Amino acid sequence: MTRARFGWWLCILVCVLSWLSHSQSGQNLDWRIYGGNSESTHYSPLAQVNKSNVKRLEVAWSYDTGETGGLQTSPLEIGGVLYGITPSQKVFALEAATGKLKWKFDSGIAGSQPDRGLAYWSNRDNKDRRIIVGVMNFVYELDAETGKAISGFGDQGRIDLREGLGREVATGFISLTSPAVVYKDLFIVGGRESETLPALPGDIRAYDVRTGKLRWSFHTIPHPGEFGYDTWPKDAWQKSGAANNWTGMTVDQKTGILYVPTGSAAFDFYGGDRLGDDLFANTELALNAETGERVWHFQAVHHDIWDRDFPAPPVLVTLSQNGKKIEAVAQTSKQGFVFLFDRATGTPIFPIANREYPPSDVHGEVAAKEQPLPAKPAPYARQRLTEDMLTNRTPEAHQWVLEQLRTFRSEGQFVPLSAGKDTIIFPGFDGGAEWGGPAFDPDSGILYVNSNEMAWAVELAENTGDPLSGKGIYQSQCTICHGDDMKGSPPLFPSLLGIGNRMTQGQIKERIRKGGGRMQGFPNLTADELNALIQFVSEGQNQEVSSGQPAPPLMRYRFSGYTRFNDPEGYPAVAPPWGTLNAINLNTGEYVWKIPFGEYPELAAKGMTNTGSENYGGPIVTAGGLLFIGATNYDRKFRAFDKATGELLWETRLPFSGNATPITYEIDGRQYIVIAAGGGKDLKSPSGGVYVAFTLKSAE
Repeated sequence: MTRARFGWWLCILVCVLSWLSHSQSGQNLDWRIYGGNSESTHYSPLAQVNKSNVKRLEVAWSYDTGETGGLQTSPLEIGGVLYGITPSQKVFALEAATGKLKWKFDSGIAGSQPDRGLAYWSNRDNKDRRIIVGVMNFVYELDAETGKAISGFGDQGRIDLREGLGREVATGFISLTSPAVVYKDLFIVGGRESETLPALPGDIRAYDVRTGKLRWSFHTIPHPGEFGYDTWPKDAWQKSGAANNWTGMTVDQKTGILYVPTGSAAFDFYGGDRLGDDLFANTELALNAETGERVWHFQAVHHDIWDRDFPAPPVLVTLSQNGKKIEAVAQTSKQGFVFLFDRATGTPIFPIANREYPPSDVHGEVAAKEQPLPAKPAPYARQRLTEDMLTNRTPEAHQWVLEQLRTFRSEGQFVPLSAGKDTIIFPGFDGGAEWGGPAFDPDSGILYVNSNEMAWAVELAENTGDPLSGKGIYQSQCTICHGDDMKGSPPLFPSLLGIGNRMTQGQIKERIRKGGGRMQGFPNLTADELNALIQFVSEGQNQEVSSGQPAPPLMRYRFSGYTRFNDPEGYPAVAPPWGTLNAINLNTGEYVWKIPFGEYPELAAKGMTNTGSENYGGPIVTAGGLLFIGATNYDRKFRAFDKATGELLWETRLPFSGNATPITYEIDGRQYIVIAAGGGKDLKSPSGGVYVAFTLKSAE
């Protein structure tokens, strides 16, 4: 055999072995786990679509759910079937190559919370295959082949997450907006919970995947005798709430360690009733996935009074430093930091230093003296808003925001809020990073993070109203989002002014009870409290509640409302970029590239391009040298970048904004890229629910 012939056969053998490896692992051709794989890297080794041919992408199929309301879902694709969710939380299965509907499951519940994804489990012989999905406070298991609820699971196919938390079931709010993680015969969940009191505790819970029976719970608000109990007041485990995992988690299938990022405790902005560091709120938790026992933890924000939740599932990465391989976990944050830890021990990969911050001037509040900041990587979002960073979109806009800033307190991260004076939160409550999560390229060690860069101006106000009145209930439950003046902060928090002209009282009642979109539900309100609240927001009447029921919890201070710091025309008050896409080499902690991400079409038409814009939903990265991402709120674009340089290689306009993380998979030798387009973040634009698949146009 000649050397050339031997080389040819060797090449064929390598390709066959590679194909077999891909087929056996299931991860290389399919997208069967939220985040792409068990490491949550958003990475695919597929390379049919690459830098040389990405411009040939065209729509292969689209599936219109026929619903409005917006989508945040990253679907799954398993064995040629794509599984997704509609805006009203109906579950469906499509032929992944054609978009043809196979089945649809309707729970009968008018779901109204965002659903970001699904989980999948199968037994060893692959004969029992299940889709695990959250619909409001319920978790359903569906037969992956038929879409029918599995009757032997829980109560006729579902379990209720309100149960087993030690609080009143009927009045508790919890919603599974991010998918469960699966480990062996367990699925593990957190949940979205109220950010005001009363709130359910944020227990992390593992259930038997076959029966739905609870196998273990980890108390993020520790009970007596548990580690961290002394970081809260004695009765906190009975009265405080949240410290929850709303964004999803990641489990190392090889070691059995579960990585759980948690958010803040309720109430978000005043902690006079929860003095102490409040462990395990705002914490990277490493738990034994089999038992729920703590392995290690790192608290990123002590006694959080800024709503600095960890916003995305962590990513399991392998780093190379000083000739050594390090198995690490990377966690993005709203503050603009990437925290890197040794997976097994929690030891920081780069130094983390504690920095002192000023005390609170609000009566009853005791802010933490120190907060931890990583030395590397440098923040991917600006940290302190100063006068030289204000918009120059027009001279008039600049002057207006300059005058405003001079009335605010702007001293950077972790400055306690004041009563009667606005404090700048920058980056804002929407990040930095958000729930879409980053992507990681294992070949280069580069982490890709999309980030927001808007500022908010917020303050506390002392509660003076009667808690047993419509106004008092509004102050305790609603001002956090809609403000004292009911103007809200569009597009995230709509104005309630004139709500009685836009919705019937029945519709208002339904929305308050169940929530919708970003709004949580308030099942804790009695009928009298609910009616008094409706009269206050729709008619301005401040009725007293005379039901004899105990008053809802009323904190000494309330958050006067999420208020974005915008210029008079509604654009961010800060100078661009208003959104960025960042490539960070985690081996060195240095940036490879950073670019503005997104645009406002009306500004671009006037020549103001590369502003960046608010963005939700994450990227995926492929072996074909590409990074795919939608996410941007206003331009409706889906883009492909050169992952090495950040050069834009391809873009297309979606029917609605793609505020979701895409997926990619291969069927019969063809690579597909799918994104859910639903909009919903821009109140000036329509919203819907369409899944769009792209593939290469056949060569002519």
